[in-house]
Amino acid sequence: MTATYTFDVFSSLDGYGSHTGDWGGYWGKQGPEFLERRLALYSEKQRMVFGATTYRENVEMLSGVVEIEALDPWIARLKNLPATVVSTTLREPLDWPDTTIVNGDAVDVVAKLKEESDVPLRSHGSLAMNRALMAAGLVDRVQVTIFPVLTGETGAARIFEGAADFDLELIESRTLDGHTQELVYRPTRHHSR
Repeated sequence: MTATYTFDVFSSLDGYGSHTGDWGGYWGKQGPEFLERRLALYSEKQRMVFGATTYRENVEMLSGVVEIEALDPWIARLKNLPATVVSTTLREPLDWPDTTIVNGDAVDVVAKLKEESDVPLRSHGSLAMNRALMAAGLVDRVQVTIFPVLTGETGAARIFEGAADFDLELIESRTLDGHTQELVYRPTRHHSR
């Protein structure tokens, strides 16, 4: 049996994964239900999978944090989960607990991880890597948390830009704090008729 792989991503309604504006984290829309949900998701046994760019961004974001308790609890939990970083440029030691670098093509690395892992796999971010994994049929779930904002002027990192075509089967949905949507889909490659 292969491990389930979830591509977990935050998005503005117009499909951006981040912004260059003054919105703040979570586009300023986090609430207690959202934070509780994230903590519950990241309290489950799982292995994180990051591309090198997302790993570097996470390390940079968290490098100034002296006490892990100062973080949102789910981020502290994320940092302490076992992780695999797919990279041809990074070298150990890494400034992240319980992290392994695997050199190679992400498709090959994740295919092997799916076969060998006894816990589910999750990737938060790592857009280019996850688009390649989706194209290879290795993503079992796409979990998109949509924040109620349009970032037409300040949006950065279009989540699915350049991705293949997919049909999405909605398998879970919930509204958090009355305005943020969490949607979990099962992707299937769309083939022309």
